[in-house]
Amino acid sequence: MEPYVKHESIAALLNRNNVDTDQIIAKQFLKKVERSGFGVHLFHDWRYNEDGSDNPDFELNNPAFKGARILVTSDNFGCGSSREHAPWAIADYGFNTIISTSYADIFYNNCFKNSILPIVVNKQQLDLLMREINENPGVRFVVDLEKQQVSTPGGNGFSFEVDPFRKGNLLGGLDDIGCTLKHVDKIDSYETQHKQLYPWLWV
Repeated sequence: MEPYVKHESIAALLNRNNVDTDQIIAKQFLKKVERSGFGVHLFHDWRYNEDGSDNPDFELNNPAFKGARILVTSDNFGCGSSREHAPWAIADYGFNTIISTSYADIFYNNCFKNSILPIVVNKQQLDLLMREINENPGVRFVVDLEKQQVSTPGGNGFSFEVDPFRKGNLLGGLDDIGCTLKHVDKIDSYETQHKQLYPWLWV
């Protein structure tokens, strides 16, 4: 998993409430088990016209948002089913930060396992960020996970809370498997001892 570092990026605006996982990645694209290749299908039903061309009315097709790594969106993002393909698609598209007032619990937890930082803000903070993006499409925000701060050119920066364990995993680029492998010496030692005590279980 890619370590999360301090970065400056374009902030893209998706001002929609209750964006569910079916809209983030539609069911017909869930045929793969690896994490890559889903970005092209992100927000498919909104992003493309019936003929497959880009829908110019969809927010993220705004040329000013090209290359954005920060997604600013509205309430209850990631609701719906618990599919982990949703954060896979978001990460594969290029986003590594989401800013919203609230998230569905399972989606929120899955973000941390896929090198995505889901930041929670209050309504006033979100309104200020959205206004700044609307007034200056393509504006770049700075996200510093180590200091837990977001700064903006318009002075609408803020500090945010994040669980220390999850913060450490993001900074270190560790998912659940990576966390387990940090203890590989202890695991190997346990298995060696277990084989000696119960050799018939390892035949």
